[in-house]
Amino acid sequence: MSGLNLPVISCSLDPASKSRSLAVASSELLRGLGHMSTVVDLTDYGLPAFDNSSVFDSVAFTALHHIISSADGLVLAFPVYNWAPAATVKSLIEATGATGEDGHVAAWFDKVVTFVCAAGLPHSYMAAGTLGQSLMLDFKCVINPYTAYISERDWDEQSQELKAERMPRLAKTMTVHAELSDLLSERRYHSGWEI
Repeated sequence: MSGLNLPVISCSLDPASKSRSLAVASSELLRGLGHMSTVVDLTDYGLPAFDNSSVFDSVAFTALHHIISSADGLVLAFPVYNWAPAATVKSLIEATGATGEDGHVAAWFDKVVTFVCAAGLPHSYMAAGTLGQSLMLDFKCVINPYTAYISERDWDEQSQELKAERMPRLAKTMTVHAELSDLLSERRYHSGWEI
């Protein structure tokens, strides 16, 4: 493995986001494995809510579509709210995944995707299941079976750092993400919108 483009998209708009901290740590781990990885923070882009119309004229859409389509694999770091990924994740995928009308082509086809989740309680571990299924069926993404699911209990209250015992899971998740991305970089097929 060498030199893959593996951006980490931080999908929280919360100024004190724990998933943003996880995004930074994930990017550092990927760089430590010898890959190119930047944190793409949605707070820096101001992506409009998906309306299937004017969103496609925004500077944010153009930039994010390019980042996703040119990636060898993507990490989505997001908070879990109400037993599901934050709405910002869905809006991002809806915009950059639009295919068909007006010449739009989804940026997500055949991507390796890994989830890094920040949640309140450990009970919503399955929250990303529907999102993974959607990416897999719509865009033929390969979903990393290792999800880094971090709850409030996994943070040190004093330092606000991730507890040492949870770091190996985050590290393993990024190692698997990089390996899957590398193995699939030589795939011979290319997917499009199909059922």
